[in-house]
Amino acid sequence: MKVTSEVEDLLRTLAPQVLGVLVRRNGGFDTCEDAVQEALLAAAQQWVKDGVPSNPTGWLITVAQRRLTEVWRSEAARRRREEAVFTAEPDDADVPAEDDTLTLLTLCCHPSLTRVSQVALTLRAVGGLTTPEIARALLVPESTVGQRISRAKAKIKAAGARFAPPPAEERDERLKAVLAVLYLIFNEGHTTSSGSALNRVELTGEAIRLTRQLHRQMPADGEVAGLLALMLLTDARRPARTLPDGTLVPLAEQDRSLWDQDAIAEGTALITHALATAVIGPYQLQAAIAAVHDEAPRAEDTDWMQILGLYELLNSAAPGPMVTLNRIVAVAMVRGPATALAELAEAESALGGHYRVDAVRAHLLKLAGDDDAARVHYESAARRTLSLPEQRYLSAKAAPRPRP
Repeated sequence: MKVTSEVEDLLRTLAPQVLGVLVRRNGGFDTCEDAVQEALLAAAQQWVKDGVPSNPTGWLITVAQRRLTEVWRSEAARRRREEAVFTAEPDDADVPAEDDTLTLLTLCCHPSLTRVSQVALTLRAVGGLTTPEIARALLVPESTVGQRISRAKAKIKAAGARFAPPPAEERDERLKAVLAVLYLIFNEGHTTSSGSALNRVELTGEAIRLTRQLHRQMPADGEVAGLLALMLLTDARRPARTLPDGTLVPLAEQDRSLWDQDAIAEGTALITHALATAVIGPYQLQAAIAAVHDEAPRAEDTDWMQILGLYELLNSAAPGPMVTLNRIVAVAMVRGPATALAELAEAESALGGHYRVDAVRAHLLKLAGDDDAARVHYESAARRTLSLPEQRYLSAKAAPRPRP
């Protein structure tokens, strides 16, 4: 039976709340997470057939608790707890008002885990995605995702992590890790690192949904607001990024009438408020850059001087290879391609040989009028990217134009 999108959306929204209640009540994140997954699966089958119950959260809590109790039956020491909880009816379960989303996110992004494990566990425990859904979204085998999640839960248990907000002295660093994981999920959806599709909407949508939940819980945090704004302002251009046949369309050539104006308005309002009220951070600066692009009615109207100024600030606050490359593109638009090529040559050793270095160099050489040299670097970039839409785009740029 096919799960309706309304039921699917509701289950994903309720998943972290149900998991939070179970962990808070019983402890044992790993077993509770398994029990919630089974409750979500039962709901997906039953609600489509019988309709959504009047108290869906209570229904899920009780079914998950029952599953947990069934597990306990094999453990004599916990038999008394079994009897206490197993008699509860699904619709009568109490639903605490506490929102455990942030606590769950910080647990899933525990510092003992690798980044790929943090991503997989976040998508499952907070996003409510099943293992097959995560595998399809990340383009990896189901067995790989299953192993990552099992190992992640074992590591969390071994590390003695508690289901509680992080201590005050760790809060900022833990929140940084959460935001980094959410942005990683979004970026993998926005420009897929490999495969035949340029983007995967299920990942960008999930990243936006989770960041929106986090923002509701922390409305005064400038970086949470900045990240949500950045995602909205970037995702707003998605309808214009590809042609119907999947061909990539670069920003300067996109049909801007296709951009999602509601998302742009929401993102712009978020970043305007955050910049005026919070300490400025890297996500806010990136959102401000995205807003400047989105405000331009035509590519030639883009305020590159303002974008370069924002990249200068970003490069000071959070330097990195992609920031360096993007800043150099802005330098070319303000000071000319020759200056940008000189800066690229100076920075190249620190950029790690990424294929986008070749793509940017080709773009700058093209701007400088050196088509032959540009072609060489477009070809080099096309050979090394694993994204088929990018590969086709770069190969097309490298192809010699027919003589008039």
